[in-house]
Amino acid sequence: MERIQKVIAQAGIASRRKAEQLIQEGKVTVNGKVVKELGVKVGPNDQIEVSGVPVEKEEPVYYLLYKPRGVISAVSDDKGRKTVIDLFPFVEKRIYPVGRLDYDTSGLLLLTNDGDFANALMHPKYEIEKTYVAKVKGIPSREVMRQLERGVMLEDGKTAPAKAKMISMDRRKQTSIIELTIHEGRNRQVRRMFEAIGMPVMKLKREAYGFLTLHGVNTGDYRELTPHEVKQLRNMALNKNR
Repeated sequence: MERIQKVIAQAGIASRRKAEQLIQEGKVTVNGKVVKELGVKVGPNDQIEVSGVPVEKEEPVYYLLYKPRGVISAVSDDKGRKTVIDLFPFVEKRIYPVGRLDYDTSGLLLLTNDGDFANALMHPKYEIEKTYVAKVKGIPSREVMRQLERGVMLEDGKTAPAKAKMISMDRRKQTSIIELTIHEGRNRQVRRMFEAIGMPVMKLKREAYGFLTLHGVNTGDYRELTPHEVKQLRNMALNKNR
């Protein structure tokens, strides 16, 4: 017997948090009866439906995508814009992104149908390190770089300590390229950090997620994670979430 939200997550329908929300909204039935309690446990013979669609457990899949700019990090978009799912035309399983990258941000994004895996990686307090390369307006002083490293005050609180590295600068155009590594997952965090120090982002790319990089993957393409990579990510998340 397993908790119903875990079964829904393992079926690739939604993350466990989203599954809990669906349950509380009365969109989940077990053997034809609406269930709104999160603690309910179900067995292999129970018939579960989410919004009228039967839940069938899928084999877990894990993908690394090089997301281009101008693509939404979502399963669907009510404005008809291109989503990351559109980049997987031959994948029939119900995958969804682990976290998100902004519409105008390119780079490494993970997608899966394993809700527990996604939930572990998106733990709100101890996220895995993510490395971004930003082209920004202006040339930061050493003190400004140290400020990025110590933490920047945003409207939702001070950011955690980060790693900041100057890659290059163009004094004529007054622009800089800076590498920034963070482990939090706030909305538009990197852009907001640079805005807070008066250096708005012109271009942003996520280069790495933990030990994973974009090496060998072209823009708009993806590859499956190896079993070893999946195991490493699980271990990293479990160790951080203890």
